Amino acid sequence: MSVPLDLIPAPHGASSLTLVEQLVQWARRRIEERVFRPGMRMPSIRKLAEDKGVSRFTVVEAYERLVAQGFLDSRRGSGFYVRERAGAAAEHPARRASGPAGMPAAIDVTWLLRNTLHTGSPEKGPGLGYLPARWLDGELVAGALRTLGRQSGAQWLGCGTAQGFLPLRQQLQTRLQEFEIGVAPEQLVLVSGITQAIDLIARLYVQPGDTVIVGDPAWFQMFGRFAAQGARLVGMPYTPAGPDIDALETLVKTWRPRMLVINSVLQNPTGTSLSPAQAFRILRLAEEYDFIVVEDDIYGDLCPPSYPVTRLASLDQLKRVIYLGSFSKTLTANLRVGFVACSPALAQAIADQKVLIGMTTPELNERVLYKVLTEGHYRRHIERLRSRLDGVRDQCARMLEAVGFTLFSMPAAGMFLWVDTGVDADALAAYGQEAGFLLAPGSLFSPQQSPTTWMRFNVANCGDPALPGFLARYLDTHRAARPLKTPAAAPI
Repeated sequence: MSVPLDLIPAPHGASSLTLVEQLVQWARRRIEERVFRPGMRMPSIRKLAEDKGVSRFTVVEAYERLVAQGFLDSRRGSGFYVRERAGAAAEHPARRASGPAGMPAAIDVTWLLRNTLHTGSPEKGPGLGYLPARWLDGELVAGALRTLGRQSGAQWLGCGTAQGFLPLRQQLQTRLQEFEIGVAPEQLVLVSGITQAIDLIARLYVQPGDTVIVGDPAWFQMFGRFAAQGARLVGMPYTPAGPDIDALETLVKTWRPRMLVINSVLQNPTGTSLSPAQAFRILRLAEEYDFIVVEDDIYGDLCPPSYPVTRLASLDQLKRVIYLGSFSKTLTANLRVGFVACSPALAQAIADQKVLIGMTTPELNERVLYKVLTEGHYRRHIERLRSRLDGVRDQCARMLEAVGFTLFSMPAAGMFLWVDTGVDADALAAYGQEAGFLLAPGSLFSPQQSPTTWMRFNVANCGDPALPGFLARYLDTHRAARPLKTPAAAPI
């Protein structure tokens, strides 16, 4: 198996690096990201020299250094191959072991998360889950920090509280009342984002063998957390109108789940939202079959007030629903402040679990968010974000359709489009990475990580002028291949 050469970008790095060092850095990064996987044949010396515009001696020297560093093996008469290194991460059993001929093996969740953290240009990151930094308002955060910096330093010397900074919880109480969710400050626990919230809930509620129903597709980072807890994950299919409630009812009757986790507003990745009828049926099933509903509303602020949505917590009033929120998508991911809203007894249990695992969350971050929310500029910032998304959503959709992709639906709000590429999305993502584009294949959004032709696009990060041409060229080359069919949802 060889690495494809036609889409490998020229090496880039600091100007102080020699050409040999740049080539070594380029190869090591791709090996560490598992784009070049153990056993794969590296490009031949001649081909790589031609592609990079360097001498064969430069390539030989780079390969020899990689052999010395333990990244490659040299096989006389055959070439250089990626070495299996001790301590490499074991494959998840749900991941594919290999890809199409000439392609790297399957891309996994860790690959996408690692690339997300060092993708320099948002325009090159259609698969990113965040808005580009230039869309956000750093001055909101900087202003809050300056205000706090002028206050007495004594307030920073404590440990904080288990449930989080009280004034912020009181402010969140006011915000949730706007969504018709009645909550007291003691029913709120501040956490380090939705990821920590899911972790705490899983530790409290999920035992080995319990069934957890998740979307198929859905936010992939929670899959591993529930699987690590020993849960059986069952996928609930989606339609262009939202979750397939008939299918959910069948799954509930068959598996008797402990929990359902769902985005009620602007679901990731389909962009769909719950209708009142769907919400009522979900709550009726939860009551009849005695399971908990975890409602993740991280994208709720991107939804304009006029957009018709239904939040489960507003109907249930936190009796059976655990409501999650965060400001990572609209303010900054670096602040890491989210919250859990639930019954008073559960809030206390979550706070106790939080202290056992990592003590309190940083009160500095919570105070910064409190300042941002109470100084009156956050609402205008949100309105600007919605307007900018509205300005690029249709344009992005038209571009993807012109390339030859098919939209799952056309959301009227939010940042994501769920698209059928008609080709193996994992293979497309691997080629995209080599061309400098970070793409999010649909296999990552399935609890089984099944091969699929679907892919998620962030409309705010599709502005690179080279993206349509890259996608069109790839599709023209590979459209003759028989499209993959995504298997029906099954538990893992």
